[in-house]
Amino acid sequence: MMNLDSIQRELRAARLDGWLFFDHHERDLLAYRLLGLKPISLVSRRWYYSIPARGEPRASVHQVEPHVLDALPGAKLPYARWQEQEAGLRQLLQGAKKVAMQYSPRCAVPYVANVDAGTIEAIRDLGVEVVSSAELIQVFEARWTPAQLDLHLEAGRRVDRIRAEAFDFIQQSIRAEKPLDEYGVHW
Repeated sequence: MMNLDSIQRELRAARLDGWLFFDHHERDLLAYRLLGLKPISLVSRRWYYSIPARGEPRASVHQVEPHVLDALPGAKLPYARWQEQEAGLRQLLQGAKKVAMQYSPRCAVPYVANVDAGTIEAIRDLGVEVVSSAELIQVFEARWTPAQLDLHLEAGRRVDRIRAEAFDFIQQSIRAEKPLDEYGVHW
């Protein structure tokens, strides 16, 4: 489930005006996870969901699939023609100068690079700077809970113990002049 307060707090901390989510044909799995969306049917039309640093989120959805973002808070602006889509985007981003999107300059982080260049161009044509959402995604997708950190540290201790045992085995085998290869160490 989306935590709107946390997202908006992070947007303000990053000095961003908002986070614009976009999808077409369920390509951006990050958006679905971060927003807590579970598509109830095929998603074949573009949708946009804008979370401002302050205020109520808004969406733009195609009239063929007006239900696709019903689970999310905020007004939904319907569109059918590309002109209406552009007008809806203009409304969603009204007042915004800098927004995050699932974009990665030069595709440096392919995991994040989910928005096509044409959509980025359309947003920039509205006078809005698009920055990568990679840092935000780290906060919401990669931050460990205390229990996860404990599991990670325990896994590290186990791997380190196995490494030490393997090197002890190798040392003993060499001293005893026993033949040894990687398969012998493995078993």
